[in-house]
Amino acid sequence: MRLPFIALILFSHFHLMVGQSGFKEQQLKYKRVKSAYNEKWSLIEAALQQKKINASNIDVFIRIFKNEGELEVWVKNTNDKTYTLYKNIPVCAASGDLGPKRQEGDGQVPEGIYDVPLFNPNSNYYLALKVGYPNKSDRILAKGRPGGDIMIHGNCVTIGCIPLQDDPVKEVYLLCVEAKNKNNSIRVEIYPCRFTAENNKLLAKYPSDKNNFWNSIKPAYSYFEEHKTPINFSINNTGNYVFRN
Repeated sequence: MRLPFIALILFSHFHLMVGQSGFKEQQLKYKRVKSAYNEKWSLIEAALQQKKINASNIDVFIRIFKNEGELEVWVKNTNDKTYTLYKNIPVCAASGDLGPKRQEGDGQVPEGIYDVPLFNPNSNYYLALKVGYPNKSDRILAKGRPGGDIMIHGNCVTIGCIPLQDDPVKEVYLLCVEAKNKNNSIRVEIYPCRFTAENNKLLAKYPSDKNNFWNSIKPAYSYFEEHKTPINFSINNTGNYVFRN
């Protein structure tokens, strides 16, 4: 999904503006966000309470699996170490193939580790969270211009984004607003699939360059599976992820 130039200016202006007062307060000025809070927040709070999560002091972590068409939302109290699964949400449309995004216009959904740097409460695709693509790895390994404007959004259409139905995107968006309101970063990990023995057979059918990349990000998947907390990482000057406990 590409945003028109003027929309990008307004989008960036909104992001800068939020520091002048509370992030949530600014978001609630938008009709769709206010409506989503009125409709969903009491249900979200109740679900979080069942998981012993304080809705007013929350961290959010997102994992996306392209082959399975699933987006996982994980939550925890800010001072806790481990995350609890909040919900597994179907990704309702897809484009491209398994493998990372390497250039603008290739229709690929990125793969790797990102954050959520921008919120769009007035998106053409209902509500939208920008995935922090391209990161350092993507820029180094790009084949030409890497492109950008990769969103988790509603409206169930996509060219390289992660679309959800409008109803579940409200929950994802509001949880991220609450985390951002406390200045907590929101990590997003995107994988070709779950790295299971069965899926290893699927991945083996792809070229070696893709498998080399998948093997380089697999430690992040495996660490979270075992510890239920994301692993620390950096990206070196060759574009490879470097992980440390």
